[in-house]
Amino acid sequence: MHPNPAFRWPKSANDHHDADERAALEAMIAEIGFAMVFAETPDGPRVAHVPVFSTGDGALQFHLSRGNALTRHIAENKALCVINGPDAYISPDWYGLDDQVPTWNYLTLELEGTVRQMEREGLIALLDDVTAQNEAKLLPKAPWHRDKMDPAKFEKMVDAIVGFEMEILAWRPTAKLSQNKPAAARDKAGAALAAIGRRAMAHMIQEFGAR
Repeated sequence: MHPNPAFRWPKSANDHHDADERAALEAMIAEIGFAMVFAETPDGPRVAHVPVFSTGDGALQFHLSRGNALTRHIAENKALCVINGPDAYISPDWYGLDDQVPTWNYLTLELEGTVRQMEREGLIALLDDVTAQNEAKLLPKAPWHRDKMDPAKFEKMVDAIVGFEMEILAWRPTAKLSQNKPAAARDKAGAALAAIGRRAMAHMIQEFGAR
């Protein structure tokens, strides 16, 4: 996470977000929906790559395979979750300014909190929530639902995973989007990124970076 306050998003820290800022963070989690969860184990730090679901009231839910190295140790301990948005290399030539250096722009959110293991009913609800949230992005495709599965096979697959919920104690978002450059330089960098197909980051630099 970049230490420059110019890249802190929102401008306030941890839980002290206004409603619009919190809504933007929740929207980022829902849109990306995938994260890395880090925690300590007796064998050292480990990471899991998982779909995530925000409950909207300060908790983040996810599931792990029973065979995952974190599954036996993460409950009742603190963990760190990292959700990465778009990123891109920025060439100093793009700014049209003298004495610039290469850099990397990115959008990311760190969440830290204590993890508890979920009951089976909660895990199944999580699976339904994650599926519904992501199937909705595929419209007009008819949404998939577990009713399409053989119930016995679904229950067997649920046996192979464990659900967890993190109580979010700290939110640390960073949007490094050339905010420290003049508007004209941001526009030039954004246009250069768009020209090579990095349209998401181009839009963020030109729109978000101007705030």
